[in-house]
Amino acid sequence: MRLGGRLAAAIEVLEDIGRRHRPVADALRDWGLSHRFAGGGDRAAIGNIVYDALRHKRSAGWLLGEDTPRAIGFGALLLEWGQTAQSLNDALEGDKFAPPLLSDTELKAVADRRPGDAPDAVRADIPEWCVPLFEQAFGEAWVAEGSALATRPPLDLRVNTLQANRARVLAELDGTGAAPASIAAQGIRIPPIDGDGRHPNVQAEPAFQKGWFEVQDEGSQIVAALAGAEAGMQVLDYCAGAGGKTLALSAEMGNTGQIFAHDAEKARLAPIFDRIRRSENRNIQIVSKPAELAPLSSHMDIVLVDAPCTGSGTWRRRPDAKWRLTQKQLDQRRGEQSEILDAARAFVKPGGLLVYITCSVFDAENGEQVAAFRARHGDFTPVDHRKLWDSRFPGHPAAARLGSDGGISLSPALSGTDGFYVCALRRAGSGR
Repeated sequence: MRLGGRLAAAIEVLEDIGRRHRPVADALRDWGLSHRFAGGGDRAAIGNIVYDALRHKRSAGWLLGEDTPRAIGFGALLLEWGQTAQSLNDALEGDKFAPPLLSDTELKAVADRRPGDAPDAVRADIPEWCVPLFEQAFGEAWVAEGSALATRPPLDLRVNTLQANRARVLAELDGTGAAPASIAAQGIRIPPIDGDGRHPNVQAEPAFQKGWFEVQDEGSQIVAALAGAEAGMQVLDYCAGAGGKTLALSAEMGNTGQIFAHDAEKARLAPIFDRIRRSENRNIQIVSKPAELAPLSSHMDIVLVDAPCTGSGTWRRRPDAKWRLTQKQLDQRRGEQSEILDAARAFVKPGGLLVYITCSVFDAENGEQVAAFRARHGDFTPVDHRKLWDSRFPGHPAAARLGSDGGISLSPALSGTDGFYVCALRRAGSGR
């Protein structure tokens, strides 16, 4: 397929997403199933246009003067693919599968508008109702942070130190563009793709099959490391999900002590079994039934709460979620977070840590949630997070933002990672 056919397909997928209010991955999958003639390169390019259009929905729409699927599809190519209005029309000329060329009205809109002149919320590429949330979280940097959340993400990997080291994994991934991550000690980064490119299928690599590495955003690796798990500890990962942080903690502990992986939704735990077998983590116990948690009460050195959240810190990877999010959903997540924190605290031993994590950039889910929890439970106090950060990641003092609550925030513009928040709270009493 030429660019015109790929753009037309992307517009079709965008129309499907808007009409049926469905996740982008589902829409792209269904398009591929009904258009089996499209090769892997075509599907990747179409996906890139769709994702770019959703990341830049506001700025692309503003550039063309409307936010239709056609406008944001064309706008994505102008903003992200290095195309000009003229080069785009030239590329589409004579392609019978292409959408109609840019009209005189559209050409004039593109000629008259410069992205840098757009309103702040447009340059940030965030929903209008989220502006106060970004201003609260980032202050004067909110536009830059929103814009960074609209960029293409890298592909990050975590070396499994139980099986390999970073030099060995990098040697295995030679030719993929892989390089050491900037902050995480065991992180590897493959840069964001350009144009119609696609990331290498690292899960097909023998090194992945042998358990030498996992796919995990550098920010997720960082917040897992900040939990402070050490050899011999007793740790509960209360919202373990697919187990990414569970595996990271297990490696930090050198396969000693015990990690109990629990999730209220059993189905979310399903991938962890294969991951444990592949990576040879031997100190992980799956605790799927609430009754099995009872013996752990007041016995855990660390209880990790990777809470369900809006996922606003992951908008680079899930840009469709940005436009589906509502205030009602945010309020629902806050209620869930409060209930989970109140339940999880019971498992922390005196002197132990309750480590609260989200992949959100909103204070309502982060610092405000911690403050409300502490108001309910005065026996939990934040640790010295500057000291914690400097002890874990010396040489990177400017890569983390410390909040008034004492927690640590990461973000694409600041740390080059997805948006994450972590706050470690120590329970009063004897212990470490």
